[in-house]
Amino acid sequence: MISARTPIRHPDLGSAPIMTKRAWWLVVLNFVLPGSAQVLAGNRRLGRFGLGMTLTLLALAVVVGVVYTLWPAVALTVFTNSIGLWAAALLLAFSGVVWLILSLDTLRLVRLVRATPKARPIIAGLATVLMVGVVGTAGYGAYVATTASGFLSSVFVAGPTEPPSDGRYNILLLGGDAGPDREGLRPDSISVVSIDAETGQASMIGLPRNLEDVPFSAGPLADLYPEGYGSIDGCEVSACMLNSIYTEVEVKSPEMYPDAVGSGSEPGIEGMRDAAQGVTGLTIQYYALIDMQGFSDLVDALGGVDINVDHRVPVHTDETFTEVAFWFEPGRQHMDGYHALWYARSRHDTSDYDRMVRQRQVQEAILQQASPANVLTKFQAVASAGSQVVKTDIPQGMLGYFTHLASKTKALPIQSVELVPENDVDPEDPDYDVIRSLIEAALVPPPTAEPAP
Repeated sequence: MISARTPIRHPDLGSAPIMTKRAWWLVVLNFVLPGSAQVLAGNRRLGRFGLGMTLTLLALAVVVGVVYTLWPAVALTVFTNSIGLWAAALLLAFSGVVWLILSLDTLRLVRLVRATPKARPIIAGLATVLMVGVVGTAGYGAYVATTASGFLSSVFVAGPTEPPSDGRYNILLLGGDAGPDREGLRPDSISVVSIDAETGQASMIGLPRNLEDVPFSAGPLADLYPEGYGSIDGCEVSACMLNSIYTEVEVKSPEMYPDAVGSGSEPGIEGMRDAAQGVTGLTIQYYALIDMQGFSDLVDALGGVDINVDHRVPVHTDETFTEVAFWFEPGRQHMDGYHALWYARSRHDTSDYDRMVRQRQVQEAILQQASPANVLTKFQAVASAGSQVVKTDIPQGMLGYFTHLASKTKALPIQSVELVPENDVDPEDPDYDVIRSLIEAALVPPPTAEPAP
C-alpha cells in the first residue's frame, strides 16, 4: 500500500515503484468508480461531478432492476416507447462523454513516464482498453436506443390500447403476397394467434385461404353479404374465397372502411379482420401484416432459422411454382431468408394444408429464435428489415405488456388448431359451427376430472 508520507495526491515522484502502484490504483479506480481518481489525485470539482454522475447511474440501475423484478411490464413499457428510448439514449451519450473526459484525465494523472519502463505499456494498454470498452458500450447503447425509437415509430401506432376479450388477446397475422400478376396484395398466409392474457399460452389458428361462404362480424361486409361472402350473387373479384376479401375491399370498395388509414390500418385489412372474426367467433384486437417478399430480409437479419422438415419440399426455379430447382430433404435444416420463404410458399406437389403447416413452422421458428441477445447483436439489420416487412396497429403503449407476455409465451409450447378435412373442415362447403367448436375446444379445454377418493 502507499504510505501516508507518499499519498496518491502527493507521491514521491522519484520512486518508480510508488508511481507504478499509484498508476494502477488510479486506472482501476477510474473504471470501478469514475470520478474517484480525480477526487484523490486531480481536480476535485471534476471528480465530484464524475462521482455524482456515477452514483446517479447506479441508483437508476437499482431502481430499474427493482421495478423490473416487481412490475416487469412497467419497466418494459418505459423502454419500448420513443420518449423512454430517447431519454435512455441521451443519458448514455452524456455518460459516455463524461467517462471519456475522466479517462483521458486519469491517463494524465498517472504520469506514465514516472512508472517502471516494463509497466508503462501495460498500464497504458489497460487504461485504453477500458476507456474504449466503456465509452464504446455507452455509444452503442445510445445508437441502439435511437434506432429502436425510429423503428417503433415507423411500425407501431400511437393509439388507444384494447382490453383482452374473454381473457385473451387475439391477433390477426397476414402474410401478404403482392405478385406481379396480381391486382393488389393477396394474403396467402392467414392466421389468428390467440394468447392468454395471464399465462401467455398461445394458440395459432391457421385459416385456409380458400374458405368459401365466409361469414363476417357486424359491419359493412356483413350487410353486403348476409349469407356469407359471394354465396348469393357472387363477389366483385374472380374467386370468392377468404384471401380474396382483401383485394375486393382494398381495390374495389375502400370506402367501406373510411377510418381504416387514420387508425393505422387499411380497408382491406379491416375487411379481413371482420372475416376472421366471423370465421372464428373471436374478437380480434390487433393485426400484423407481413410482406412475404420482404420476409426473407428479416430471416437473414436474424441469421436464419432452424426448421425440422418432415417430408421432401421443393424449391422452385420461378414464380410458376412448377419447375423444381432442388428439394429440402427430411431432417433439421438451417434456412436463410430465401429458402425459408420458399419452404413456406411451395405449391408444387402439395396442398394448402401442407403450406399452412409449413408457414406456422417458420413463424414459430422466428418467434423462438428472435431472442433478445440475437436481436441486439444484429439490431440494425433486424430493425431495417422489420420496418419494411411489418405493418401493424398494435400501439406503442401495449409493447411493454406484450413483450412481457411474449417471455411467458416462449416458455410454453405453441398450440395449433388444425382447420383441415381430417377435422371435418371442407373449405368448399365449410360448417362454421364446427370450426368455432374446434377453436373453442382448443382455447377452453374441458376441466380435468378429479380422481376418485
